[in-house]
Amino acid sequence: MDGNKTVWNFHRRGKRVFVGAVSLGLTLAVSAGLIGCSGGKAAAPAAPPPVPVLAAAAERKDVPLQVHAIGAVESYSTVSVKTQVTGELTGVFFREGQDVKKGDLLFSLDKRPFEAELKKQEGNLARDLAQARNARAQAKRYEALWQTGVVSKEQFDQVQTSADALDAAVQADRAAVEDAKVQLQYCTLYSPINGRTGSLIVHQGNMIKANDNPPLVIINQVQPIYTTFTVPEQFLPEIKKFMAHGKLRVAASAPSETGAPVLGTLTFVDNMVDQTTGSIKLKAEFSNGDRRLWPGQFVNVVLTLRTQLNVVVVPSQAVQTGQQGTYVFVIRPDMTVESRLIVVGASSDGQTVVQKGLEAGERVVTDGQLRLVPNSRVEIKTAGMFQAPLDHRAGQSPSPNRLNPSQDAHPERVGGE
Repeated sequence: MDGNKTVWNFHRRGKRVFVGAVSLGLTLAVSAGLIGCSGGKAAAPAAPPPVPVLAAAAERKDVPLQVHAIGAVESYSTVSVKTQVTGELTGVFFREGQDVKKGDLLFSLDKRPFEAELKKQEGNLARDLAQARNARAQAKRYEALWQTGVVSKEQFDQVQTSADALDAAVQADRAAVEDAKVQLQYCTLYSPINGRTGSLIVHQGNMIKANDNPPLVIINQVQPIYTTFTVPEQFLPEIKKFMAHGKLRVAASAPSETGAPVLGTLTFVDNMVDQTTGSIKLKAEFSNGDRRLWPGQFVNVVLTLRTQLNVVVVPSQAVQTGQQGTYVFVIRPDMTVESRLIVVGASSDGQTVVQKGLEAGERVVTDGQLRLVPNSRVEIKTAGMFQAPLDHRAGQSPSPNRLNPSQDAHPERVGGE
């Protein structure tokens, strides 16, 4: 039995050796055939295809130096209308949301109690005037009698004091009459400003108290109007510098608006920096003739400090940041790219000022930079033709029609070893 096992194992080993020899022979034959067909030289690798990119030309233009912020619209002035007397509200002479002018009648209160008080004070004044005239005449008589020695000095002083007291009472009565007239005038309320009325809080027929809350109505002046916004304190020196040479222009627009913004001027710089946020509060005034700005509204604000004349600009998406600094990929005439360091300035409306390193007319890559290295060949596409596969677009994989680079280099590995 042991001898049979040995023979069987030998045959198995012989079979393995035979199969291995056959495989090695086939491999050598195929290799020899490939070498013979190529003339004894390895095939040269194919040149990589050009990288599709978007490009734009650097240009010279005037660029405004701007500060962008989010602001809130405030009324030019706000008045909370309250009464200064207590009484019944007998009349309302405007509609809610109506535009009113300074001096327009708004409310009226019941005047009868105040008219009666005025008559009472006028009566007191008339009484005291009569008594004062009599006391003054009597004082003159006592003065003559005192000078002739008929009456004593003490009697004369008493009469003179009574006359002076009645004169003072007349003055008090006159003041009381004036106060009664003022209280009567408070029964009629007029608009103190030009503006737009809000909702009517207290309606006709209610009893109202002097200086009570809530107010009868709130009036907001919307022509002109303010917009308040804050900017980082780093801009404060430039703002003060350029304000000294003239008014600074401010543009405001609602986030949903697509038309031209509303234009105004910067009128106020706060007297201190907010230390908690490191920002400074500014305020701009707008004529608001078309009433596009409304109190309480949030708007996008653009403060223009100055205009840079005839500077080189490129699209902001062309500017890249690397370990050596800021750079762009410049497209040469032979359609290869060069990585060039630049010095950038301010950015505005999607464009960045290039202070150094680039000339007007040179083309730069604006999309597709992550697939580029210096001297890469590129193919400029239009925006409509430039669809993914760009590596920098997150969440997107290369096109399924393009082979994996490792598969292109080693086609025999497709499907496994």
